[in-house]
Amino acid sequence: MTAEERRLQEARAGVPWRTWGPYLSERQWGTVREDYSDSGDAWSYFSHDQARSRAYRWGEDGLAGISDDKQRLCLALALWNERDPILKERLFGLTNSEGNHGEDVKEYYFYLDNLPTHSYQRWLYKYPQAEFPYNDLVAVNGARTRDEFEYELADTGIFDDGHYFDVEVEHAKAGPEDIVCRVTVHNRSARAATLHVLPTLWFRNTWSWGDDEPKPLITRVDSADPVVRAEHGVLGAFYLHAEPGAELLFCDNESSPAPFPKNGIGDHLMLGAATVNPEGKGTKAAAHVRLQVPGGGQASVLVRLTREGPDQLAAPFDGAAELIALRRTEADEFYDAITPPDVGADAKAVMRQALAGMLWSKQVYYFDVDTWLRERRVHPLRAPVRRGTRNESWFHMFNHDIVSMPDKWEYPWYAAWDLAFHCVPLAMVDPDFAKGQIELMLSQEYLHPTGQMPAYEWNFGDVNPPVHAFATLFLQNLQAGLGEVDLPFLRKCFSKLLLNFTWWVNRKDPSGRNVFEGGFLGLDNIGVFDRSATLPTGGQLEQADGTAWMAMFSQNMLELALALLDEDPSYEEFVHKFVERFFWIAAATDPVGDNPDELWDEEDGFFYDVLRLPDGTGRRIKVRSLVGLLPLCATAVIEADVIERYPEVAERVGDFLRRNKDLLVNIADPFVPGVRGRRLLSLVNEDKLRRILARMLDEERFLGPHGIRSISRWHLDDPYTISIDGVEHQVRYEPAESTSAMFGGNSNWRGPVWFPVNLLLIKALISHYRYYGNDLKVECPTGSGTMMNLLEVAQELARRLVGIFLPDADGRRPVYGGNRLFQEDPHWQDLVLFYEYFHGDNGAGLGASHQTGWTGLVATLIQSFADLDAEAVLQDTHWPLARPYRRET
Repeated sequence: MTAEERRLQEARAGVPWRTWGPYLSERQWGTVREDYSDSGDAWSYFSHDQARSRAYRWGEDGLAGISDDKQRLCLALALWNERDPILKERLFGLTNSEGNHGEDVKEYYFYLDNLPTHSYQRWLYKYPQAEFPYNDLVAVNGARTRDEFEYELADTGIFDDGHYFDVEVEHAKAGPEDIVCRVTVHNRSARAATLHVLPTLWFRNTWSWGDDEPKPLITRVDSADPVVRAEHGVLGAFYLHAEPGAELLFCDNESSPAPFPKNGIGDHLMLGAATVNPEGKGTKAAAHVRLQVPGGGQASVLVRLTREGPDQLAAPFDGAAELIALRRTEADEFYDAITPPDVGADAKAVMRQALAGMLWSKQVYYFDVDTWLRERRVHPLRAPVRRGTRNESWFHMFNHDIVSMPDKWEYPWYAAWDLAFHCVPLAMVDPDFAKGQIELMLSQEYLHPTGQMPAYEWNFGDVNPPVHAFATLFLQNLQAGLGEVDLPFLRKCFSKLLLNFTWWVNRKDPSGRNVFEGGFLGLDNIGVFDRSATLPTGGQLEQADGTAWMAMFSQNMLELALALLDEDPSYEEFVHKFVERFFWIAAATDPVGDNPDELWDEEDGFFYDVLRLPDGTGRRIKVRSLVGLLPLCATAVIEADVIERYPEVAERVGDFLRRNKDLLVNIADPFVPGVRGRRLLSLVNEDKLRRILARMLDEERFLGPHGIRSISRWHLDDPYTISIDGVEHQVRYEPAESTSAMFGGNSNWRGPVWFPVNLLLIKALISHYRYYGNDLKVECPTGSGTMMNLLEVAQELARRLVGIFLPDADGRRPVYGGNRLFQEDPHWQDLVLFYEYFHGDNGAGLGASHQTGWTGLVATLIQSFADLDAEAVLQDTHWPLARPYRRET
């Protein structure tokens, strides 16, 4: 057992190893939580310019920031290069309206390392030595169209000739509440340069909002060396020790024009203003160090946050270097233990950085919606009643937890379906935290009383795909592979998922025919219309993906019920419930007979959405997209021993299937045994499977060099067009950024490769392989003459996806496209960013640059496929992608 695994065991027993971590946001401004405007324009109401001088209501942000688990006390980094007009305390980026492809961070920073208990973590920031080009970035991006590339910081030339600092921040825990922070500044220029480094400690402002909250205090300690004491009514006392020579500066985390406001330290440093408290007290304090870093050299700054004051800790930095080195070695041991020996050095580094990004992307998310609605005077139950405000029906919500974020700058709020996928790679390093994330989303403080899952703070009532049962089942399979079953977790999740399932059935099947709607369902602009808006034709959109998600939800609930049935016979009724529901949905996707308005198109061999017009007639929307591939993912394999162990259950299910056999002729036959006597529950029979895969594996259509595209490349020359009342609506293959403003325009599902759906397709291929075995082979790529079984197809997809991040034969990583810095500079080329999505033709990273969230699934692919044996896949009774790997130590 590694040292980190021992700490995780201690954390499970109550030792607070996780209390302190990287829980600050990277952007609190421009969020819905901070928006108190009448218009709901969150980006304009609280801007980046205002953030340095205006106190936040609901959270804090910072560079390499850490905090306690309720974000009462925060520690982060501030920098100044003696050129910038403002102190660098937070990352800069464009708002949704300023960017030609929506909001976008315009900085370079990297999550290099992290451990689940955050006992060691490392972060890197590229800080230019010239004045940061704030105005240039805004002006040039604002002048560009959606058909042009984004203008990035590197495009300004500011990093040319190496005139920048690499600022490396490391945190190492000497104990659960004792943290050493080392800031190492590397001057990449040949000339000497000056940098002001200011480790900054402050309290989140909880006292300015009329709640009679007592005001905490940070004071200078009478000591030979620089020390401050931070006293909080709940948190108690902490001390921040700085090295001799550091100048302590104090102000308050309060909006201007307070006597010593939030921006007091910055104004004092740059302008000489009298905006720091000469009495050495406040609610914000910095240890200011001015470094003169020689060309090509480095310098470092140390601080230590601990419960111990100078009386107990006379030499706070004795052994600091050794502690950091030890924790870094322990991180090496931890990642070595979860990395199969066949993983190459490059893939190992990618896997580790992906998991580090997952762990850095934790954030304290604080949002009391009831209080927020009251403060905005728009609460639906309190006078004056004003209807129509954002999230007004979610006043039950009280969120104050550590949550995994999609991207702490671009998306510093949880997104429900993203979070379910986050749990897959998170379970590789911290299954307890992964389980806790699922439990959060299903708790009464999050789940709506009706059973609806909150989507994201811009509109909690939007509908995301119901994938939390999938995530729960993944975690159950992972634990079963370890010989463990967490029955309380499964029971609790099952009961709440049952509420969510019922909500879907009652709200998203308006016709009662088991054909489901759902709106955009996380696929932003994939449709020819905005699928969450009123249709221009009137009527409803019957969705192939919405129906497939519900078929998969039914299968997941069935498998969870079977897992619980081993311990509790009362779950037998749920087994029957979800078997029946799955087959009703399956029958509805392709009803008996020739129906021109059903989801399955027999002529095309593909699934489509159906536009159901007000007169009851239907019309297929023939866009060849992931919408038509997702039915493949509704696949479950039932082991033969389940049928043997529960003969009465099997008999009752068999009676139901025999009564309705005429309705099931178009799907996989559940009576026909496969490999090892398994039964297959799938929306597609072998013929449909082969026909869909022929399209999916065609390199001129869905199969890109780096994964399955979101829309067929066939639509490049043959766009889908529909004319409604003289208005033409069109979908064309767009492999890069979106040219549409639909859903903000910062995401594109009209061509690029997205990891979460690719993972589900890989899982579906493996499930079909476990049923069909080596008897079913398909051509991959289509037209190549190369025949593969479905496991080999899954391996090929995984290879293409992982290849996005690995150096190719020329030493270039596809993720960085034509970016010369990242492809050629030795100080950049091994730093990997995990983008939101990827160019459909060349794999270049697009969208949010730090969405390690679901793109962190690459770590799962690297680990799983390096340890995947074809025969074991056929023999194993658990999900192959959920097989735990731990090397003997």
